[in-house]
Amino acid sequence: MPEEGEFYGKHGEPRKYDPTFKGPIHNRGCTDIVCCILFILAILGYIAVGILAWSQGDPRKVIYPTDSRGQFCGQAGTPLEKKRLLFYFNIMKCASPMVLLEFQCPTTQMCVEKCPDKFMTLVKAYHNKNDFDYYKNFCKEGVTNTMGIPQILKLGLCPAMLIPSKPFTRRCFPALGLKGGAITVGNNTHFEDETGKMRDAKDLVDGVKNATVVVEARQTVMKIFEDYTQSWYWILIGLVIAMLTSLLFIVLLRFLAGIMVWVMIVLVILVIGYGIFHCYMEYAHLKGHAGSNVTLQQLGFQADFTVYLQIRQTWLAFMIILSILEVIIILLLIFLRKRLLIAVALIKEASRAIGHVMCSLFYPLFTFVLLAMVIAYWAVTAVFLSTSNEPIYKVFNESVCEYSRQTCEPANYTTSSMKKECPDSECLFAFYGGETVYHKYLIGLQFYNVFLFFWCANFVTALGQMTLAGAFASYYWAFVKPDDMPAFPLFSALGRSLRYHTGTLAFGSLILSIVQIIRVLLEYLDHKLKGAQNKFAKFLLCCLKCCFWCLEKFIKFINRNAYIMVAIYGKNFCTSAKDAFFLLMRNMIRVAVLDKVTDFLLFLGKLLVVGLVGIFSFFFFSGRVKAFENTAPNLHYYWVPILTVVVGSYLIAHGFFSVYSMCVDTLFLCFLEDLERNDGSPERPYLMPESLRKVLNKKNKAQPAE
Repeated sequence: MPEEGEFYGKHGEPRKYDPTFKGPIHNRGCTDIVCCILFILAILGYIAVGILAWSQGDPRKVIYPTDSRGQFCGQAGTPLEKKRLLFYFNIMKCASPMVLLEFQCPTTQMCVEKCPDKFMTLVKAYHNKNDFDYYKNFCKEGVTNTMGIPQILKLGLCPAMLIPSKPFTRRCFPALGLKGGAITVGNNTHFEDETGKMRDAKDLVDGVKNATVVVEARQTVMKIFEDYTQSWYWILIGLVIAMLTSLLFIVLLRFLAGIMVWVMIVLVILVIGYGIFHCYMEYAHLKGHAGSNVTLQQLGFQADFTVYLQIRQTWLAFMIILSILEVIIILLLIFLRKRLLIAVALIKEASRAIGHVMCSLFYPLFTFVLLAMVIAYWAVTAVFLSTSNEPIYKVFNESVCEYSRQTCEPANYTTSSMKKECPDSECLFAFYGGETVYHKYLIGLQFYNVFLFFWCANFVTALGQMTLAGAFASYYWAFVKPDDMPAFPLFSALGRSLRYHTGTLAFGSLILSIVQIIRVLLEYLDHKLKGAQNKFAKFLLCCLKCCFWCLEKFIKFINRNAYIMVAIYGKNFCTSAKDAFFLLMRNMIRVAVLDKVTDFLLFLGKLLVVGLVGIFSFFFFSGRVKAFENTAPNLHYYWVPILTVVVGSYLIAHGFFSVYSMCVDTLFLCFLEDLERNDGSPERPYLMPESLRKVLNKKNKAQPAE
């Protein structure tokens, strides 16, 4: 047929019959050697960056509050060990807009043992010995009773006044409250400032608000951390249940693939249906409750997510989302009902393959350990890099000053020309930075750390894909199963992948990492341009983000199939990617329908595991079931363990089902090659199982009688 010939010409020649081909080729050589060398050099450089960061970094900068001299409050083994709290000389200066840009108040900050608990001005305290002794707890060292008030204020040794404060995330903030609808501090609506002028307590609000921009986030993080300490063992139990559920599904699929697929489909529909019913009942229950008709837009962001569950619009949104998901799944099942039989046959064969390579079910644990090592190395290196700067001091002032925001030396600032020209200025700790060669290239080292994280993580994932592909390909092409298979197919495939194809794995993961790092940069630009009014720039950025998202998905698809071809034939990355792509293009209809249907069925399996474990964890941690009221831990945010269990359950289910997915993809490519290589004659029999042959109306012809 000329049309078929033209089609094959455009997408490569179909595979020819080869009587010597019996699965993954053992006599192969190293591929993509240049990329292998480049990857090894990059890893050595990554180790060097880690060593450099660990020698220069200091994680204490993240843990402890820092005073105006760059010293850590409450650090063990230092004179400030007992002074755990940070005190601001004049909290109202924190109302400056510069605080939001530089995260530093233009006022002296020092470490203290406890926050002030009463109103007091320096003028009044100076004339009472007991009051002045108390006042000196919030002054710098060197203040004596013989020094005059003007001298103390000129040298910036003491604050002009003290305000009743309370510790909040190890910082002293004014003890603001409400009394009769008015803001109070220390139960008073007014206070006397350092000049003797009466001020309104609400004047302190802006200062506290800016000073707590980052602190509030830290407080939320601390509450979340406390919730984890209270519920970690229950979270582990939930994840173990998810693992056992996933394993049970895999085992049942091994022996009852056909039945389990249909049971899985029905259960997913029922679980989502129950979710819709529950959301409707909550929506109806809140009708008439005070405040339940507030919209999500009016409510804004709340750190306590349980607040959202008290308004009707939240449950309405959940109900709509679940309903849309239910309708999509039902419609897909209706339109793909004929293809489900082929997909079920392919899943049955995948179950048999996994049955002959049972250790493949536990291979995701090996991948998880490697990924955990990569993530841990990246996280530790990132923390040490971000804390390897030196303390930088800058000039902070209230009035106009030409030296404003310039670097300074706190040791001799009081006698410097800057202080003389700007008497009200102060030399305060601003941030951590540096002027050395190391500090100049610190942002480059951070970028290298992120890029190598992507590269190594993608390499580990690629290694798992190629290893599983090699093991399952040896199963498919074995004429007599399992006699013609290697004794340890998984370990044989892993050995081949590392010995011959490290460069190929590095090449494929490098391409993917470049696209991912570009996506990270685009997200960074989008974050920076959020306040911009240029609609064209926003539109262009949105288009770029969409294009690179599609490109990443396409590269993942190409890489996955290329690794399967490498595992079978042992060729380099580009050749294998081309062969896999052309093979899929020559069978476009089967790829679009059959392969994606199996992916959809496996996704339903993951959804079912997550749904079952998620519903159980919701009723347990929220205390909705009386049987668990006394057992469930008391938490700030009960959504924290629920979300952790749900995400963890998905990752666990994805780990187990990814073995099935890789097995199906490998068998699918082998199945397409089988159709091209063989014709069912006695000399060229199909190697696909009988169940697949029946569904496709293919059969091996009998040997003619002599």
